[in-house]
Amino acid sequence: MPRSLLADPLFRKGLKIRKQVQGAARVARRLREANEYTLGFEELTTKAAWGIIWARPGLSRKIRSFLNLGILTALNQPEELRLHIGVALRHGITRREIAEALLHCTVYCGIPRAAEARRVMCAVFEELDAKKEKPVGPRRRRGKK
Repeated sequence: MPRSLLADPLFRKGLKIRKQVQGAARVARRLREANEYTLGFEELTTKAAWGIIWARPGLSRKIRSFLNLGILTALNQPEELRLHIGVALRHGITRREIAEALLHCTVYCGIPRAAEARRVMCAVFEELDAKKEKPVGPRRRRGKK
């Protein structure tokens, strides 16, 4: 990543928020993988979406997450929706609220788009549940005295 980007206050502001919302590892990977053709997109996204819009005080992150669920459903963007379902959960939106939001979208966005959104939602929930069920490592036995 060019140093000139890191010197830009709007980029730095957006980068901080983007990492908080999307996760530092994901953002670092996106920036590391950026090349001469995609770096401009990363710069614009970081400045406009994160440095300007997500930084505004008018809406909470939770409300912005709700909006993104509807918008991404309407636009039929399953990969972005997958990401933003995880973001919504981190912002305190419950699974039941996510399901209700996507049901609400069914009437306004259409059944095929909402059905795709529902499939994405179920896949995210299943992945999260599978992570909870996997043992972290070998259990240590407490020594007998």
